[in-house]
Amino acid sequence: MALIDLVGVFKSFRLEAREIPILHGIDLAIEEGEFVALMGASGSGKTTCLEIVGAISRPSAGSYRFDGLPVHELGDDALADLRAARMGFVFQTFNLMPRMSAVRNAALPLLYAGVPRARREARAARLLERMGLGHRLGHRPAQLSGGECQRVAIARALVNEPRLILADEPTGNLDERSGREILEIFGELHREGRTLVVVTHSEAVASRAQRVVRIRDGRIDGSAGRAA
Repeated sequence: MALIDLVGVFKSFRLEAREIPILHGIDLAIEEGEFVALMGASGSGKTTCLEIVGAISRPSAGSYRFDGLPVHELGDDALADLRAARMGFVFQTFNLMPRMSAVRNAALPLLYAGVPRARREARAARLLERMGLGHRLGHRPAQLSGGECQRVAIARALVNEPRLILADEPTGNLDERSGREILEIFGELHREGRTLVVVTHSEAVASRAQRVVRIRDGRIDGSAGRAA
């Protein structure tokens, strides 16, 4: 059984009196431990597809199962629990809390899970040390470089030990060197057996993935939606 299984997924948004179609019958299966890049031009539907995989957005039609769980049937509270317990997110703009230190930012998912402060910050500190930020634990985002902020965001995505890591253009705001460093971290996570799904328009990023799925006009090109 695939960890992620989308079958016949459609997604549309209502704009005033019009229905705007985004995804047109997406079939996508991702096995546990795969590193998959979703590629496509701006407006192709790749970020919308990622949002559905991440239980942020619901399909308008079709089914989505995560490790057999029918995500498309879940209520809002159950979707929030799924995201919090089993998924970690990395965004292009980092989405860090500006008044919080690096260690408190990285520990945020554990705060929401009710983990005591000492335990959550100790776990976050260990991850930041792994990211090469052991000397930056008390620094706020404004005191960090873009690459350092993204490493804090990766630590935050990992702190709840998720089954799945989702990243949307994770190197888009970084210089070339910082982007390479982030990709090395993703490669290391993949070698450890983590499942990663990364949205990108960059061939350099996609070349690090195990499988590339290209989305064009809300449809997957060819048969790339399912592993060979």
